[in-house]
Amino acid sequence: MKFCGIVGSAEENSATEKLLTFVKRHFSDDFELDIVEIKDVPLFNESNDQTDSPVIQDIVQRIDAADGVIIATPEINFSIPAALKSLIEWLSFNVHPLAEKPVMIIGDSKSEQGSSRSQLHLRQVLDSPGVNALVLPGNEFLLSYEDRAFDESGDLVDEGTINFFGQCLDAFKKFTKVAAQLKESIAE
Repeated sequence: MKFCGIVGSAEENSATEKLLTFVKRHFSDDFELDIVEIKDVPLFNESNDQTDSPVIQDIVQRIDAADGVIIATPEINFSIPAALKSLIEWLSFNVHPLAEKPVMIIGDSKSEQGSSRSQLHLRQVLDSPGVNALVLPGNEFLLSYEDRAFDESGDLVDEGTINFFGQCLDAFKKFTKVAAQLKESIAE
């Protein structure tokens, strides 16, 4: 199984990037993870269509090649970062790689609540017409206190957090398989 992991932050060395890098290393026996950076994604502007630009087309192709998408978002001012929102706008303008694609939302925050508010906003965006992603219900992974959640090598330090994260990822693998079976049965 292959997933595309989208780093929902344009920040250098973000906790969001660390989170996906940890997933790629720690769960490599369970699935392949292709990590996508969004630092070079242009600001969405409908009057200056960049859909065919190399950066957007590369992301579209990487999503298309994946069985599912894991979007990692930080929480900025109780919402998702502008760079992530801009990417999703490009991916629902003239191309629609997230349509009917299984998506899992994970996130991090410096606060105790993790990324609960940004994940709620992201879920609403992904459910909107034009995006139409199949978002995994429940199984939300909210990493609190991101600044002390990782050790020097980039591993999560709390074993309970790692185990819960594994359970959430297992649920996403099952969700992805069911979505593929449903899509196949509808196509028949």
